[in-house]
Amino acid sequence: MATMNISLPDKMKEWVEQQVARGRYANASDVMRDVIRERQDKDAALEELRAEIQLGLDSRVSSRTPEELREYAHRRADEAMKRNGLADDRSRR
Repeated sequence: MATMNISLPDKMKEWVEQQVARGRYANASDVMRDVIRERQDKDAALEELRAEIQLGLDSRVSSRTPEELREYAHRRADEAMKRNGLADDRSRR
């Protein structure tokens, strides 16, 4: 396993230390690995959504209204996020 040193602002460092102190993680490295895995999962879900959007754009065929398409995209995004174990965050919409 490779070693990497990182710098964090004080508040982030405190948060990492709190996670370890609460027993959720054995050490700071475990916290960082978990955070990175979550980000990788989120990136994969977003890439899946982008691919679906591109398929739709490439087809140039739809009988749906813009609102119906928007709702469909939101629903598919929610499904992709759930499949990847990520929380639904409708506050960004």
